[in-house]
Amino acid sequence: MSSYKDLRIVDNFYQTSAFFPMPTMMIGTIADDGSTTFGPYSLCSPYYVAGKGYYAMILNCRNSSNTAQNILKRKRCTLNFIYDDRKLFKEAVRMGWPGDTPEEKMKDCKFTLEDGLLKEADPNGTYPQVIKECYQVFECVWMDHLDNAQDDQPGELHGYPGPYHDFNGITSEFGAHFILKIDKILMKEKHYDAIVNGVKASGFPRVPVDYGYRDSKNFWYTRFTRPIPELLPIREGNLDSVKYAAKRIDPDVQFTDEACMKLINVPRIFLPTALKGCVDWAKQNGVTLITEEHMNIINDKRSKEKNK
Repeated sequence: MSSYKDLRIVDNFYQTSAFFPMPTMMIGTIADDGSTTFGPYSLCSPYYVAGKGYYAMILNCRNSSNTAQNILKRKRCTLNFIYDDRKLFKEAVRMGWPGDTPEEKMKDCKFTLEDGLLKEADPNGTYPQVIKECYQVFECVWMDHLDNAQDDQPGELHGYPGPYHDFNGITSEFGAHFILKIDKILMKEKHYDAIVNGVKASGFPRVPVDYGYRDSKNFWYTRFTRPIPELLPIREGNLDSVKYAAKRIDPDVQFTDEACMKLINVPRIFLPTALKGCVDWAKQNGVTLITEEHMNIINDKRSKEKNK
């Protein structure tokens, strides 16, 4: 006999039929008067993470929301990840009431707003502002050409008629998905240093995680506690198998034995991709024999930031 009960799945299942851990972020968009307005969201996740030449998130939201309507109009948004602070979370919940206008949401707003890095680089451009009380911010633009969503128009606040897109733009009568290309990741200095120079428990930001589940009275979330490291499993491969694959990946670029040793712990399924990445780096840098020193540079994804 199963130890589980069969819970009926209903609309908004992540809130009504599950305890689903999610991030807490404030999404900033440009209102009709040119100011920045914010709405709290959790249904926003990584979408394109590698192999595309760019990186993207996907946002799932109500298509009549201020956020959706502003993205349809002006394409740009910011994803602001707030710290675990009871006052900040309370403000996020306050700003999530459906139907409030941008003016009502932003009246007496307790967040501090500032320009992002895109505005700094392009002073004449129009970009939503970011929230200062965050550990990181993604500055994004909606990729409206995907799924032929470029002709989707704002204005329907009581349900969009079909036909609908599959994964981008207006995807149902009341729903929308937006694939958001990440132009910039803004990181507070303490956490930037942790990522670039080596992370420790003290370098992790205080991150609130909401449960998704909400009842008729409360929105539930959990406070941040100190992160705990757990060692990755090590399954050491065979040097001969790495050398065999390395010799055949490209006739113009070869690897020393010491360089191959740097790849010995790469899972076999990922080895061809890792070798191809090494070869691409070698050709970009005029290298025909990859050494251990070269592998150290290749493996250090943050070498450019460290050099700065």
